[in-house]
Amino acid sequence: MTFDFDWVDAFTDRAFGGNGCAVVHQGAGLSVDTCMAYVRETSLVECTFTGPSEVADVRVRYFLASREIPFAGHPTIATVAAMRARGLIGDGPLVLETGAGLVPVTVQGTRVSMTQVAPQFGALVDPALVAAVGGVRADDIVSPPQLVSTGLPFVITVLKDRATLEGLQLNPQALADMAATLGGDIDLMEPFWCTLDAFTDAGDTAARLLLAPPSPPEDPFTGSATGAMAAYLWAQGLIERPDFTAEQGHGMGRPGQAQVRVLGPRDAITGVEVAGDGFVLMSGTVDLPHG
Repeated sequence: MTFDFDWVDAFTDRAFGGNGCAVVHQGAGLSVDTCMAYVRETSLVECTFTGPSEVADVRVRYFLASREIPFAGHPTIATVAAMRARGLIGDGPLVLETGAGLVPVTVQGTRVSMTQVAPQFGALVDPALVAAVGGVRADDIVSPPQLVSTGLPFVITVLKDRATLEGLQLNPQALADMAATLGGDIDLMEPFWCTLDAFTDAGDTAARLLLAPPSPPEDPFTGSATGAMAAYLWAQGLIERPDFTAEQGHGMGRPGQAQVRVLGPRDAITGVEVAGDGFVLMSGTVDLPHG
């Protein structure tokens, strides 16, 4: 079957910045195997497949090369930006049906703002266990790592400075050990490493997400983890204001930026707004097996 698609760079207003995502319009009915194979074909971290919804304006399915996941941030920005560029939606509010629930979105031109669900704060994780995943020392971590989800769970890990962030190297065996310690029933992503030492003067935080195969080695910008990070920083009192600018991808030559705002007081967060631009890099059709 033939589907329209758009390849969108999310969290950037220009080509080859931020994080790319291919959006397959009306492809939500495709099989899991076909969707995963398409992600592998693109060599992107994630792709989305849209379809009709009985409970929202549109249904969005999110896929890695290895599995379907309930929600992802930069693909949400990309999906809405692609629909807006095609004239499928106009400016204003929109509700997405995702595996993590209903996600309210507002679009204004190329700028998309999504409201991630209230954070779920899970277990604190041994700093030594997390440090081994990134090849750093436990005392390079300045606050207790914690499992946090605003739709997808990450171990939020705050490092002492940007030099430590830039020196990270993923240890897959240590990642497997950490996942086993936390429990096999959690759809756990890799640790999200961040620091309050931004990449540029325009930012407030810098972050990296190193990925295990079959995904590419690193994610240029991670919107879902950015929301979880924001909730953690606000709840832990590590930031003075609930609104800030998050940066990621600069070391990869794909700089991305998001405007972030945590909703609610530190001890009763109700959601996290994450906003960024989407740049449609290419559009066309793709022939995919339906089975």
